[in-house]
Amino acid sequence: MAVTYVSTRGRAPELGFADVLLTGLAADGGLYCPATVPSLPELEPGLPYAEVARRVMWPYVEGSVEPDEWAALVADAYRAFRHREVCPVISLGDNHHLLDLTQGPTLAFKDVALQLVGRLLDRELARRHQRVVVVGATSGDTGSAAIEALAGRPNVDAVVLHPAGRVSEVQRRQMTTVDAPNIHNLAVDGTFDDCQDLVKAAFTAPELAGRHLSAVNSINWARIMAQIVYYVTAARTVAPDGGPVSFTVPTGNFGNVLAGWYAKRMGLAVDQLVVASNRNDVLARFFATGALEARTVEPSLSPSMDIQVSSNFERLLWEASGRDSEAVTELLTRFRAEGRATVPEPWVAAIRAEMTGFRLDDEGTLAEMARLHTELDRVIDPHTAVGLAAARACRRDRAVPMITLATADAAKFPDAVEKAVGARPALPPFLAELLSRPERMEPMANDLGALVEVIEGLPA
Repeated sequence: MAVTYVSTRGRAPELGFADVLLTGLAADGGLYCPATVPSLPELEPGLPYAEVARRVMWPYVEGSVEPDEWAALVADAYRAFRHREVCPVISLGDNHHLLDLTQGPTLAFKDVALQLVGRLLDRELARRHQRVVVVGATSGDTGSAAIEALAGRPNVDAVVLHPAGRVSEVQRRQMTTVDAPNIHNLAVDGTFDDCQDLVKAAFTAPELAGRHLSAVNSINWARIMAQIVYYVTAARTVAPDGGPVSFTVPTGNFGNVLAGWYAKRMGLAVDQLVVASNRNDVLARFFATGALEARTVEPSLSPSMDIQVSSNFERLLWEASGRDSEAVTELLTRFRAEGRATVPEPWVAAIRAEMTGFRLDDEGTLAEMARLHTELDRVIDPHTAVGLAAARACRRDRAVPMITLATADAAKFPDAVEKAVGARPALPPFLAELLSRPERMEPMANDLGALVEVIEGLPA
């Protein structure tokens, strides 16, 4: 039976998948979640990634796309990946594994979802004879993955906000060197949280009431849905008998680890989910204290995690509360107004029962990068380093396979890599000219009016 979607705030209409895809943020300011969570399908051994993806995601899209067209969209999305397994698993020894999510066109885990989401958007807009403005905020990797997926698509304008000076040069250039008329890069004078707030505000801005806006951030359920799949394929790789596995996830906006939580809800045997944070440790502090407290965002070596307001945590709070939309709305309204809110103890207990928080500063990040280079001759990016350190520190049972998600290629963060191992990683050949290509971006104040003006200037 087809899944429908409800808002965490409880005051937006219940929608089918196609409408959720195009809507992004709910009309009441909440995030759409599945009204019911389906069970994992039966999966025989040896299935290719695209076939597992087709089957696992099918209940979430059923009724919005025909089965044959769905199969073709999924197969096409994963042809762009450089490894035949799409998301290969690499053994690190000691029953610890690395899930390599860097094989897509922009070298980061966001490709796994956005290559599919871009195709779904294009297909649905063509079917409806509509045009949308996709508005997204990025802490580094979402922007380039979204631009790669949407560049040149005839029914979409993509407006991507990044915090000026707070992403790596490679991350920035992967966005700003794409020469496509429908791509609009905005360098915002602020943090990622500021960019994210502007995007959310745009969806409810009265001046844009007549514009059709959509989202590619992980506030869009389609992103979470697509990320569930690699938890399933990784678990099947390291525990083909269906036994328990654990995951550690470098975490900023909480969407990636939330996908693992939903995989568990669907029936995957997940023993432990470790939430790994950098010095911007709002989530680690929540696990320690039971309170949400936003502090000043501090630039770090792992900029994609430089976040103090993790949007997708709202979805988990909603689930942990027993889907109490009124209580969640009140809590988050207080948090945004005061910068702090104590989460009810039963919710905290439910979350702690399934997740563990961890924090690593820049010094520890460099040490972990150096350790892996020395011991295994492997160069990793700083976000993955945070995850690996968290796995080693928080792992409960070495008899249970631990899988750490590798979220970006080391070549995207050459300065951090050079600090850790003494040498800069080379860009892959297909990006060899990235640093010499001309850039296209507009500086923008941290101001909703400025964003509204940009969107109003695009074709309707």
